[in-house]
Amino acid sequence: MIVPYSLQIALAAALVALALTPLARALAIRVGAMDLPDARRVHDQPMPRFGGLAIAAGVLGVAWLARLLPGPAATLDPRPLLGLTCASIPILALGMADDRWSVSPWVKLAVQACAALTLTVFGYGVPLLTNPLGPAIELGAFNVPVTMLWVLTVTNAINLIDGLDGLASGVVMIASAALWTVARLHSDFYVMFIAALLIGSCAGFLRWNFPPARVFMGDTGSQFLGLTLSAVSLLENRKGTAAVTLLLPLVALGVPLADSAIAFLRRAVKRQHVFRGDTGHVHHQLLQAGLSKRGALFAMWALCAFFGAIAVLLTWLPREWSALLVALLAAVLFVTLEVLRALRHGRARDAAAAAAKRSPRRR
Repeated sequence: MIVPYSLQIALAAALVALALTPLARALAIRVGAMDLPDARRVHDQPMPRFGGLAIAAGVLGVAWLARLLPGPAATLDPRPLLGLTCASIPILALGMADDRWSVSPWVKLAVQACAALTLTVFGYGVPLLTNPLGPAIELGAFNVPVTMLWVLTVTNAINLIDGLDGLASGVVMIASAALWTVARLHSDFYVMFIAALLIGSCAGFLRWNFPPARVFMGDTGSQFLGLTLSAVSLLENRKGTAAVTLLLPLVALGVPLADSAIAFLRRAVKRQHVFRGDTGHVHHQLLQAGLSKRGALFAMWALCAFFGAIAVLLTWLPREWSALLVALLAAVLFVTLEVLRALRHGRARDAAAAAAKRSPRRR
């Protein structure tokens, strides 16, 4: 009964997001919330934002409706859902302001920290930290700061990876599917419930965001998705076992988290502002290596799906295998980046050689 129910609420969320995205697009055009082309962006014409409003309506609207109607969700503890809703309000307001006027990175961090703190007030947290080499580590007083750090990390990772049509919504959909599968194995209905809503809302929005996109989710959507994804990975298993410790979502979200970490390190080494965007993200490198927008999108989805599959596999294998699998994923990511670097350099050499042939010879 639980699996068909997850499908039902996912379809409901998809229909809500599908129906409301054109309205969000019209609102963005009306108020001037447009994403203008520049050297860092991959689109060549102004694009309306605010698509995240439709995604949020699909997740939160359907969640509360399911909570009120007869069904499995009616018996859920309302506290986690209320906490997610209260934390989402400032995040959505922040996203809309940033999509319309642009907000300072430090203001973003402050609002995100308040949203993360709100989640901890409503019971979200990391009481135990997975240790692949031994017993779980009790965090005690470090529960709140680690929880806030996790929320900030995931929220900004999804925000940073949102640089290609359909990328952020597809990545969140894949990661949510992995978390749903893990929760199904552990009989954690609450995680399945929120994950199914994320899958459906992202799928509905993707109808309008698949390249060539007609609307962007903007910071309104990427920050909401990041917050919700971080929250669902923190939900405590209602049967007393750790359904989702940080290791599993860390692997499932390995691509956006690694991309964000590399971006921060790259900017720090170059002594650039760590919050200033650039063209060094993995999806940019795929485009620079010669892939089309859809080709780069499918490549990123495939990489995320591989990481998600490994996250599910971790729940079946003995704990001794965890460190080996994580090392394997790190190696895969390293090889991928090295291959992309070689392809980019090769294309640059070919372009320089072609330009030299076209230029008139000096006499």
